[in-house]
Amino acid sequence: MFRKINSFIGFIKIHLMFKRHIILKGKVNISGNPILFFSSNAKLILGDNVTLKSNKKSYHLHMHSPTKIMADKEGAIITIGDNTRINGACIHAYRKIEIGANCLIAANTEIFDCSGHDLSMDNPANRINTHGSIKNVIIGNNVWIGANCIIMPGVSIGDGSVITAGSVVIKDIPSKCIVGGNPAKIIKEYNKNE
Repeated sequence: MFRKINSFIGFIKIHLMFKRHIILKGKVNISGNPILFFSSNAKLILGDNVTLKSNKKSYHLHMHSPTKIMADKEGAIITIGDNTRINGACIHAYRKIEIGANCLIAANTEIFDCSGHDLSMDNPANRINTHGSIKNVIIGNNVWIGANCIIMPGVSIGDGSVITAGSVVIKDIPSKCIVGGNPAKIIKEYNKNE
């Protein structure tokens, strides 16, 4: 009981500190202390009953770090749908990351809409001064992303799909499939009759 109250009080402090950046659509479940970073006019929109878990003690896998949410450029928007659970993952938006309702995102997963740096093959010494391209990431409803996955910029994941642990998703994934590997490939597709 004490831990729940402590987490709730911690979230009230977080919400007061970032109230111009966080839009709540209902209650939020906080376990541990998430890391939040917002640039000016950036927003985090949380649906009802969203869980942000950063507590390693009550999680079934090893979690390297707390949940980290960064809306890192002016006007960036991160939307997380109702009943979605995020466990020790990093979500880093320069422009837009949208995560649907009823999603499960396991520990140590990285989701980002920016490449970080340009390749700069014509001038590799300048790579350090670049910020890379930005492409929105859209994750549908009822998606399960296993532990230690990387979701690259520009990816869209269809409703009901499963991304197996350790996968690197570099291209769009249709609805209702299981994908895995590096790069992730379709393992099985489920049609509407299955």
